[in-house]
Amino acid sequence: MTQLFNALVVDKHEEDFSVQVKQLTLNDLPEGDVLIRVHYSGINYKDSLASIPNGNIVQSYPMIPGIDLAGVVESSTDDRFKPGDEVIATSYEIGVSHFGGYSEYASVKSEWVVPLPEGLSLKEAMIIGTAGFTAALSVQRLEENHLSSEKGKVLVTGATGGVGSFAISFLSKLGYEVEASTGKNEEHAYLKSIGATSIVSREEVYDGKIRALGKQKWAAAVDPVGGEPLASLLSQIDYGGSVAVSGLTAGTKIPTAVFPFILRGVNLLGIDSVYCPMETRKKVWDRLANDLKLSNLEQLVQQEISLHELSDALPTLLKGQARGRTIVKLA
Repeated sequence: MTQLFNALVVDKHEEDFSVQVKQLTLNDLPEGDVLIRVHYSGINYKDSLASIPNGNIVQSYPMIPGIDLAGVVESSTDDRFKPGDEVIATSYEIGVSHFGGYSEYASVKSEWVVPLPEGLSLKEAMIIGTAGFTAALSVQRLEENHLSSEKGKVLVTGATGGVGSFAISFLSKLGYEVEASTGKNEEHAYLKSIGATSIVSREEVYDGKIRALGKQKWAAAVDPVGGEPLASLLSQIDYGGSVAVSGLTAGTKIPTAVFPFILRGVNLLGIDSVYCPMETRKKVWDRLANDLKLSNLEQLVQQEISLHELSDALPTLLKGQARGRTIVKLA
């Protein structure tokens, strides 16, 4: 097929690394059951890592990054999908070892595709994207572990990022008292506008000292940060409470003691949005179109950009400059 379309391609040959928009044909796409005309994608931390030579996220080159995409089916060899269907595809191997969403067309495996739930537009689905999905999955796991609004404050760390912003909004919509943790004083008004009832500094969560047990402050927490701040956070969770962890921006090591777990029954819940089972994935997306549907979705968009603006926008997450979501319009 000789039809030309545009895609952002990252490539690496020894010491040479490039990020540029190129013209491709459908024959350049990898094998897949479903061909999608991509309408929207978004920027996630993994996508920013894919845009640098030492990001250690891309498994083979050349690669089209973009772990999220939403669009319309052009053709399908799977009877579950037909031309004209609106669909979402996020995570799995997309944008890492399989060409992703920064492309006007994407060819993906049918088992990675979710029908767009009624109540969401393609744009809204990508405002949510993996960040919003991860936040919603975090909230669901906390509720499955007996969190309810009457139990007390829920802390959200990394509050101005994608996962943090969505977690605050979802928890607020469900009636929780939400405390946001951030190091950005200038973003307090933004955090309150999306549902935070109170704000604490990063130092109030982790002051540089990790105690075996600290004062019990929060019924639960959503943590996309990890590292030493997570170790400190665990020591301050109420008896029987839980922390849903989905990130590692503060590091991969958690130098904690066993005491929060065996003396207070604290639960550490790992949140994986990459290989989340399809049954759970569909359930979460249905919630995102229903009881978790936000009226202020557009408020969570920092900017909407084109494919040609991507190379300049991608580094912002690595510099800690992001607030909310950046979405990419492709159609």
